[in-house]
Amino acid sequence: MKKALAGGLLALTLVGFGTAPAVAAPDGASAEGASSAGQLAAKGVDFAGTVALSNCSGSVVRMPQSKADDPALVLSNGHCLETGFPAAGEVIVDQPSTRTFKLLDAKGAEKATLKASKISYATMTDTDISLYQLTATYGEITKKYGIKALEIEDDHPVKGRAITVVSGYWKQTYTCKIDGFVYRLKEGEWTWKDSVRYTPECQTIGGTSGSPVIDHKTGKVTAVNNTGNENGERCTLDNPCEVDRNGKVTVREGINYAQQTYGIVPCVTHDSKIDLNRPGCKLPRPAAGR
Repeated sequence: MKKALAGGLLALTLVGFGTAPAVAAPDGASAEGASSAGQLAAKGVDFAGTVALSNCSGSVVRMPQSKADDPALVLSNGHCLETGFPAAGEVIVDQPSTRTFKLLDAKGAEKATLKASKISYATMTDTDISLYQLTATYGEITKKYGIKALEIEDDHPVKGRAITVVSGYWKQTYTCKIDGFVYRLKEGEWTWKDSVRYTPECQTIGGTSGSPVIDHKTGKVTAVNNTGNENGERCTLDNPCEVDRNGKVTVREGINYAQQTYGIVPCVTHDSKIDLNRPGCKLPRPAAGR
């Protein structure tokens, strides 16, 4: 995972993730280890709307149909939750949370502290995402801080498209291209579907987990950064492996990955509510009895 840096043992465990969900950086860590590749993001791509979590990166996001008076949402990884990694098969819906997020302006300066009211949705099954609902609306954030939410693209990412990974935790950017898509990406007990594989230039590090991946052509969020293969191991924590439709396993040491986000759009309705029964919504649902 492109680790969430949670501090202590968890941070140490996650920091090495290449393919596992990106982990947040430990307290006092610096960004010196960040790759210099992509430090100059595409024109028009900046830090406005991104956030820093205690252990990860994230962004304030809106759907194409979101309204100004809808509660704002923050997108990050499922493995970045303050409650720890969701188990394989686990789906979290409408869980109370008072987590805070540092909102950044275009230059990466901290502009405000935003607060969650709940974890609207989170899972590490099929994908690796978390969506927090904030106590402020999109309109309130824009009016008070002059910062707009990033819009999530409602279509599948495009192979070969130039992208920038924007880390609010490190205040660093990584620019490369979408190299392709992975039928199944397996890391430890977790398996993700249709993952985005970066070209080698995006050498993301621990703490970049949850960073929005911005498509240069559309300027929208096309994926969320989550993991990478750090040591060339096969399907282990921080060493995800690719599995094709025939079951063939491929290990790509030093290559990093993201989870596509267009599938979130059909699941969000008025007032930023998550409706897993909405037509077109294919996000995993909680198992019966959970």
